[in-house]
Amino acid sequence: MKAGQKDFASVAPRAARSAKIFLFCGPDEAAAADAAHTIAGLLENPGERVDLAGGDLRRDPVLLGDEARSNSLFGDSRHIVVRCAGDESHDAVANLLSGEAEPCPVLIVATGATDKSRTAKLLADRPDALVAMFYPPDLRSLAATIRERAGKEGVKLNDEMATRIASAAGLDIRLALSEVTKLALYLDAAPERPREATPAALDAIGAVHEDDGFAALVDVVLGGRVDRLAGELRRMREGQLNPVGVLLAFERRAAQLAQLAAKLGPRGDVSALLEAEKGARRVFWKDVPALTRQLAVWRGARLERLVERLMALHRALLSNSHDSGLILMQALAEMTRAAARK
Repeated sequence: MKAGQKDFASVAPRAARSAKIFLFCGPDEAAAADAAHTIAGLLENPGERVDLAGGDLRRDPVLLGDEARSNSLFGDSRHIVVRCAGDESHDAVANLLSGEAEPCPVLIVATGATDKSRTAKLLADRPDALVAMFYPPDLRSLAATIRERAGKEGVKLNDEMATRIASAAGLDIRLALSEVTKLALYLDAAPERPREATPAALDAIGAVHEDDGFAALVDVVLGGRVDRLAGELRRMREGQLNPVGVLLAFERRAAQLAQLAAKLGPRGDVSALLEAEKGARRVFWKDVPALTRQLAVWRGARLERLVERLMALHRALLSNSHDSGLILMQALAEMTRAAARK
């Protein structure tokens, strides 16, 4: 089975009942991880959760099959969650499929992989597997998702507040939905007890603001603002921001730039395009100046190299967790200087 963003919600319940192996991939790692969480919640008897890393499966391709067919510590059911980069889990999945005994559910979140990857090709045509592909959302679609989820938790959100949450979260669905959950708790909201959300309530729960999250750092680096880089790196270090989380914000912005560049073409009018995207609520109005500057820098081959650099950096962070902060800061400094040279 295969699914995308538009049909995942309708496919998920059936897949949770019939499939045993799930591959969540695509440029939007946040949405892929959220989809894995959704499937885990739909499993009839999820039992114990076992976490495995892609690097471990690459080194030991038999490990996944052994874990998927062994009993939990207390003899109950279990499910396995794998986090990997690209096709790290390919050989392990191939070994799992070659076994005879039925495995427990295996949920794989594959950063940097696509539905055309080698692992996806192993699973796409199987009735006992699901391959789901996720692209970064635009502001409008994520705001709609936030409103829908908020409604299920009893929180009434208007368009402006949903857009504010989406933008403040850097289009990261996990961060956005965590704000909705906090808002529901603060308002004492529930489906049977709906509450109206207000800007004051959002401020009261300490909702992430654009300047408090990753957006300022992303704009400084991709905009080539060398004069502001030291301050942003210091803020990142003092705030103990997760390096992979920071990098995901850059990956989402790069994907957004790629979408805009494709619409723009080689001789398009940047201002006219961004005005139209703002009017359609696919771009937040506060992001227009930064996107204007970044589209002047990152186009064509330069943008392709940026995407490749971010993917390589993601793999480096996952394989060197101890030094990930230092690796990220060095890479961001290099990208800032590259943008400034444009």
